[in-house]
Amino acid sequence: MGGVELFRSLHRRRLPGDPLVLPGPWDAASARVFVDAGFPALATPSAGVAAALGYADGATPADEMFAAVARIAAAVDVPVSADVEGGYGLAPKELVERLLEAGVVGCNLEDSEGGVLKDPRRHADWLAEVRSAAAGRLFVNARVDTFEYGDGDPGQAIERAALYVAAGADCVYPIGAPADVLPLLRAGIQGPVNAFARLDGKGPPPTALGELGATRVTFGAGLQRWAALALSGMAGELRR
Repeated sequence: MGGVELFRSLHRRRLPGDPLVLPGPWDAASARVFVDAGFPALATPSAGVAAALGYADGATPADEMFAAVARIAAAVDVPVSADVEGGYGLAPKELVERLLEAGVVGCNLEDSEGGVLKDPRRHADWLAEVRSAAAGRLFVNARVDTFEYGDGDPGQAIERAALYVAAGADCVYPIGAPADVLPLLRAGIQGPVNAFARLDGKGPPPTALGELGATRVTFGAGLQRWAALALSGMAGELRR
């Protein structure tokens, strides 16, 4: 089974309470740690990679992001999906080519720019072009940003998700959706749903998110920030 086929299969027939948990590596070393821990696939976070490269979230040059993602994918033998933000202004064909050259099997694409929601129909048309150029070689996770930059209306999120699924998205990601809204989103969205898990104890753990309707769970840059905090504590100990 090829990488993208394996990755797709990991999203199928998930039982409630057993979502696909995808840690977010920010470099090759962290990717190996997650694979050694037994995770069957990984999903890079753009903010975590940006921090590792010395950039603010959203400020990483495209070439540096693709190079970092390629190093991560080359370091492990499990499928890797890449968060490539809004696609860096690349035409769908070039975006797909860059992703495939980096060795990833999927991508995360957001429907906002500069904190402003994109027109959902135009974005759906663009996603359809990406899907067509990929010709089945990439798993497309379409981020829905209504809870981040919109009014948080679940109905609007479901409407956007429907357009993206119709355009060929394999999964939708209503980032920032409150946990208690997940059952409503699950009921209204066809196909896999990605949920965001917090690591500060202020949100449900992955198992609970699965019970609420999440097919898969990601952490954004949470793991990179957690590691940085741990390193800060260790650095403090060195000064004693």
